[in-house]
Amino acid sequence: MNYKKLAGEINYFVGGEENIKNVVHCATRLRFNLHDNKKADKEKLENLDGVLSVVVNSGQFQVVIGSHVSEVFKEIQSAVNIDGDKNNTTPSKQKVNIIEKVFEVISGSFSPLLGALAGAGMLRALLALLTMTDILSTDSGTYTILLAAGNAIFYFLPIFLGITISTKLGANPYVGGMIGATLLEPNFIGLLQVRGDITDFLGIPVVLVNYASSVFPAFIAITIYALLNRCLKKIIHKDLQMFMLPMLALIIIVPLTMIAFGPVGIYIANSIGTFINFLYAETGVLTGAILGGGWTFLTLFGIHTGFTPFILENLASGGDPILALVSAAVFAQIGLAFGVFLKTEDKKLKALAGSTLMPGLLSGITEPILYGLALRYKRGLIYIAIGGVIGGGVSGLLGAVATVYAFPSILSVPIYSPLISYVIAMFVAFAVSAGLTLVLGFEDKKTIAMDEKKLESEPSSEKNETILSPLSGLVKPLNEVNDSVFSSNAMGRGVAIEPTEGRVTSPVNGVVTMVFPTYHAIGIQSDEGAEVLIHIGINTVSLQGEHFSSAIKQGDRVTQGQHLIDFDVKKIKEAGYEVVTPIIITNTDNYIEFIDLKSDTVQAKEELLRLVAN
Repeated sequence: MNYKKLAGEINYFVGGEENIKNVVHCATRLRFNLHDNKKADKEKLENLDGVLSVVVNSGQFQVVIGSHVSEVFKEIQSAVNIDGDKNNTTPSKQKVNIIEKVFEVISGSFSPLLGALAGAGMLRALLALLTMTDILSTDSGTYTILLAAGNAIFYFLPIFLGITISTKLGANPYVGGMIGATLLEPNFIGLLQVRGDITDFLGIPVVLVNYASSVFPAFIAITIYALLNRCLKKIIHKDLQMFMLPMLALIIIVPLTMIAFGPVGIYIANSIGTFINFLYAETGVLTGAILGGGWTFLTLFGIHTGFTPFILENLASGGDPILALVSAAVFAQIGLAFGVFLKTEDKKLKALAGSTLMPGLLSGITEPILYGLALRYKRGLIYIAIGGVIGGGVSGLLGAVATVYAFPSILSVPIYSPLISYVIAMFVAFAVSAGLTLVLGFEDKKTIAMDEKKLESEPSSEKNETILSPLSGLVKPLNEVNDSVFSSNAMGRGVAIEPTEGRVTSPVNGVVTMVFPTYHAIGIQSDEGAEVLIHIGINTVSLQGEHFSSAIKQGDRVTQGQHLIDFDVKKIKEAGYEVVTPIIITNTDNYIEFIDLKSDTVQAKEELLRLVAN
């Protein structure tokens, strides 16, 4: 897979760099916070090769990639210049209610940590397996060193959360990390041994609490810090902000955290933990059935990470039932993939099902199963839900709990207790889902009819399409354009034109699919199927529409040679911007041949490109 090309396409279809407020990634999906979700093209994103699905939830625009998400994220980071402070403080046009905002902050704060948490959890699972089989002694130095590596992120969780929450809320992440670190500072921890349960600050009583591995105190403290930071920025002179903002934040927030935020956070965590354990003890079967059956749908909507703080707080108290219950959904999903793999005679589908099994079994990443199989064959969702309900119910009945945070998989089995109870419950979830798939099948008549219709409608003969030049000027190879997204062919193949006059005409007969508000870019889908992007100049979006005017709008039907956009070549150059204009066929992969008909110069409405579709 060409990650650079995919990253460029995703960047373009979410509305471009100027529409991205922030972007992070979790185990399987890119999580964008956009200034305006309406500028993103959900349908085009879902049709990209390498994108499993797109979910818009809790204010986030989530692009599901699968296990290769980190590679795509790196390419987006290298191609997109996002100013953290600017983008996080610019008001967004999204209307998000308070519940959605809370889930957005929780999700955005934990997403960067999920890989580290899961990796540390898997290390703890490996240590548990090695000690259970007497391969490694708990008294050895090797065990102690590896245990320290596995425990570190959980013990110092307030520091990591201080960084990620501050980043999410647009405050200084290092100051946030310092606030989290004060909860674990050795002198403060030492007060627990010297003073007992209470000390004072300026005569105000301070209840001493061990904040290691805690979640809610950091959330409360850093949220207040972010609000305070915004207020202080308005009243403190810029030249003094570098040291005044951190100093005042520490002086104000740290004591307040010790006096109020910390104890309140611990009380909230204990109350939630007590309630969850009460439900588990009194109605374990019902709780397990609900979570086991519903977890798949929470994952599809991308809000499953909202449970992470509750899981971590339960683990800090000795054991968590939530992970044990929702694991049933994961193994039910794996069961579906296994059932499809055995049932289908279609080689491509068998390969797809087989390729999704290993990520699920070894790492607990099942989004490829959900979006590649379950959503394609709707019966699969029913089988997964049934398997999750039964497996979760059995897990609740037998009382299985997790002792460490890790994604549910066969490698993380040792972290659950009682081990046999957990294994039985997960086998039931897997077997029910796989069995239903094998016995009842996974394709319905509607799906089969759609697939047959698609095959019948596929063209079998070559089809040529000519693209006229939208501009007059000097023709250049695309690799000479001073923008890596275009020069690398990340958006597709094409050519560039250095225009001699500022008039753009339509290169095809078709429909205008996109006109940027700044008029510097326009997309047209031709009647023959070509998707043409005309991007006037490099970084000219920064002109905010100055020196541009449009004769058309999105949704208009256009004909070859029709006047589209005017721009002032001289004034754009005087403003310091290049006017070289890439003309890109964004769906190049649909064509078996791409013929460049150019000479060194071209006039508007002359033949520029010829495409051959199979």
